[in-house]
This record gives sequence, structure tokens and C-alpha cells, in this order.
Amino acid sequence: MLAIVAPGQGAQSPGFLTPWLEAPEFRARFEWLSTVASLDLVHYGTEADADEIRRTEIAQPLLVATGLVAALGIFPHPTDAFGKVSAVAGHSVGELTAAAGARVITAEQAMVLVRERGKAMAAAAAATPTGMTAVLGGDRETVLATLERHGLTAANDNGPGQVVAAGTVEQLQALAADPPEKARLAPLSVAGAFHTVHMEPAVGHLASLARSVSVHDPRTRFVSNKDGQVVHDGRDVLRRLVGQIANPVRWDLCLDTFADLGVTGILEMPPAGVLTGISKRALKGVETFALKSPDQLDDARAFCDKHGESAEIGSTPTWRMVVSPAKGTFHRAPAAADADVLGAGEPIGEVAGRSDRIGVTAAHGGQVVEWLVEDGDLVSPGQPLLRLHPENGAGQDGSY
Repeated sequence: MLAIVAPGQGAQSPGFLTPWLEAPEFRARFEWLSTVASLDLVHYGTEADADEIRRTEIAQPLLVATGLVAALGIFPHPTDAFGKVSAVAGHSVGELTAAAGARVITAEQAMVLVRERGKAMAAAAAATPTGMTAVLGGDRETVLATLERHGLTAANDNGPGQVVAAGTVEQLQALAADPPEKARLAPLSVAGAFHTVHMEPAVGHLASLARSVSVHDPRTRFVSNKDGQVVHDGRDVLRRLVGQIANPVRWDLCLDTFADLGVTGILEMPPAGVLTGISKRALKGVETFALKSPDQLDDARAFCDKHGESAEIGSTPTWRMVVSPAKGTFHRAPAAADADVLGAGEPIGEVAGRSDRIGVTAAHGGQVVEWLVEDGDLVSPGQPLLRLHPENGAGQDGSY
């Protein structure tokens, strides 16, 4: 079972795009996405120095464009991907890359959104002196308690032994003076406290723009940074992408979902290395592939062939699928059990997992075509639960 992941801000390095742009078809695609984003991504990926590409408003569009173009190198005919890719996820801004790969939004929509996201987050970061520090090692509960004591947010929870603290400069200085026992601190070279309340102004700006974005339901399992759940409603994916700007990235929960799915291979889009490194430590026995340059594309395709397996949820213009957000036991809602028609947002049941119960709704509503599970069945993340035919005849399109 294959998962494809896209890295977040900080993965970029000076000149990393140079080998990709030697091929005319890749250069042409980057030039097109540069036009959409109103940024010279070719320059920033080849000639710009580390300080230039560290800027939030530059780094984020550069990363998303790189992932989108590299994906076409692996799958020149994008629909071929859905017969092999079982799940997609992105770390922070990488979620936009993943959303475009899952066909929730187009590449052009992703580039406009990431351009505005980067600009808005840079503006929010400039309002108050803030930053981020990686906390490596130490006891997890002790680390989280120490951050709370200093008023800091665990902005990135990346798995065992890697939490990123974010907050004001004063709060980070207090952490440096009083770190968690047996933990090492590594200040990050970023412009602000991303994924915290300090980014709320950016959320408002993106939410306003997103109201005009049309979406599709994902063509494969989309694993959300918010809680590691599989999301199969395009509008919910977009809402989560916007809200995630000011909320912690729970990559640890995304890794848990990969484990629940039985993922056997994880391929990281360029500039790769960070997420595959985390995966090696957290998911023992899962094979990884860090795609860094175009001369690896043949090997990347072979990796996808080796681990590829259809996500089974797909999409169709004539009916919608309701899928399980997580692993657990499905309990059907009594009112839904005998219903012929379900209203938009009506509960269909709950999935009882390891530590909580997650409600499942018929996001769009419609006529019940077929129940695909029984009450009390064990379900996996993204497993189809119910097939609905839209009452209004609408297809997979929706809007924020």
C-alpha cells in the first residue's frame, strides 16, 4: 500500500531546482506555475540564496510548485495515480500539494492559495516577534508540560522525540533557560510562530478567498494534519487547509493512520528527506523513497509499482461515497439505518477508535443507494461506509 507525502517549509535549499529545470518539459511547467503565482519560481529555485528562499512568501509557493511538477514526472497521466496511490498527506503547506494531487483543487488553485497563504502568514509573523524551536528527545509528557508552563504551543508534533515549540521570543528564551529534562533544543530559522494563534489574521484572509474556490471530493484518501483523519469531503478538506494555518500540525497522528491503513511504502515528493526520515524512525518496516532529483524518476515509478494499490474510494459524477475517517468499530445511527433519504449533514453513525468516538455525517445528503458496512463492523481509515445518490443530481463539485 502506497502513501505519497509532500514536505513543508524548511525543506528547500539553494539551487535544489536546477536539475529539474534541465528538462524542457519541467521548465515549461515551472514557468506556467510561476505565471499563476506571479513569482519567478525558476529564479528562486536555481539562483536565489538561502535567505531569499527562507522568506515565507517565497518558500511556500516554491515547495508546492515543485511537488506538483514532480508528480507529473512520476504520473504523466494523473488519473493513472489513483490505481496505485492509497493515501496522500502533506506537512503544513505540503497539504496544498496533497490536495491538488488528490484532485480536491487544481494546480492553479493551489498556486493562488499558496501565494496568498505565504503573504498572509509573513504579514502575521511581522506583527509580533515570534519564532519556533525544535525540541528533540526527552519524555513526551514532560516536553508538553514544559511547553505549556512557558505558554508555548506544540506547533508541530512530528512523532517520537520531535516536537516543535512556537511562541513569542520571550517565551522561547524562557524555554532555553528551562528546557525539558533530557531534551535538546534547536532554534529554527523561520519568520514566526506558524500554526499558532499568532497566525489568526492569515486564517481570515484565506477563508475569505476560499469561499470562491470550487472543489471536488478526493480521489484517494486525504489524511489531514488536524487529527490524522481521512477526509473525503472536498469542502471539509478546504476548510481544514485554511484552519490549519493557526492550529498545530499533528503529523504523529498522520503516521498513526498510515500504520492503521497498512501502508508498506511512503514516497516523499521533492525536496525530500525530512518526512522519510521521520517515517523511518516511527514506522519500522515501512519502506521509504525520498525523491530529490529527476534522475530518480524511473526508480520512483518502480517504487510506486511495487507498493501501489487502488484506494478503492474513487469518484463518480452520479453518486457520492461516505467513508470512515479513522480505524475503529462502526456504529450505525438508528435514524439512518432505515432511512431512504439523508439530509445534508445528517449523522449516519460513529466510529469508536482507540481513545474516542468520531461522528460521521452525510456531508452532502442524498438518496441511500447502498450500505457497505453493517453495524458493529470493524473499519479502516477511508473505508467506504455508504453510497448516496445526490438528490439534486449534482456531481462531485462543491464550494467552500
